[in-house]
Amino acid sequence: MNYENKLLLEGYSLENSGRANKRPFESAVRSGNLIFVSGHAGRLNGELINKGIVGANVSVEQAQETAKAAFVNCLRAVKEQVGDLDKITKIVNIKGYVASTPEFTDHPKVMDAVTELANKIFGEAGKHSRVALGMSSLPGGTSVEVEIVVEVCNEK
Repeated sequence: MNYENKLLLEGYSLENSGRANKRPFESAVRSGNLIFVSGHAGRLNGELINKGIVGANVSVEQAQETAKAAFVNCLRAVKEQVGDLDKITKIVNIKGYVASTPEFTDHPKVMDAVTELANKIFGEAGKHSRVALGMSSLPGGTSVEVEIVVEVCNEK
């Protein structure tokens, strides 16, 4: 079974993920066998989900759903670069930015949802390094932004 089908079984579709607004930079850039994906917010059908601040008006569970949606949006950017998620050989790094109150300290718990999804979808290839950071705010009011680095197979 391919990676995109595994995503579908988990309830995530690349077709429903949100495209980023027009920006003066790329959604993803390939250098050799690595693809560096810009930060993506949690969007479904083009709309931000769970806007706000974790620890104030967004729960950890809502932030986890937002983080997973953002991760799926990152995967869409990878697919746009290489045409097929099955070309991913390794999820190298995941960075998660969580808009949170100063007192909130469960940023890793928010990003654990992404780690669990990556490991479930990609198996051994999903094991990655990670950063989970708190921010006072994020673009557009999103509660979570995710960026990734993936390795893809050589197309030569």
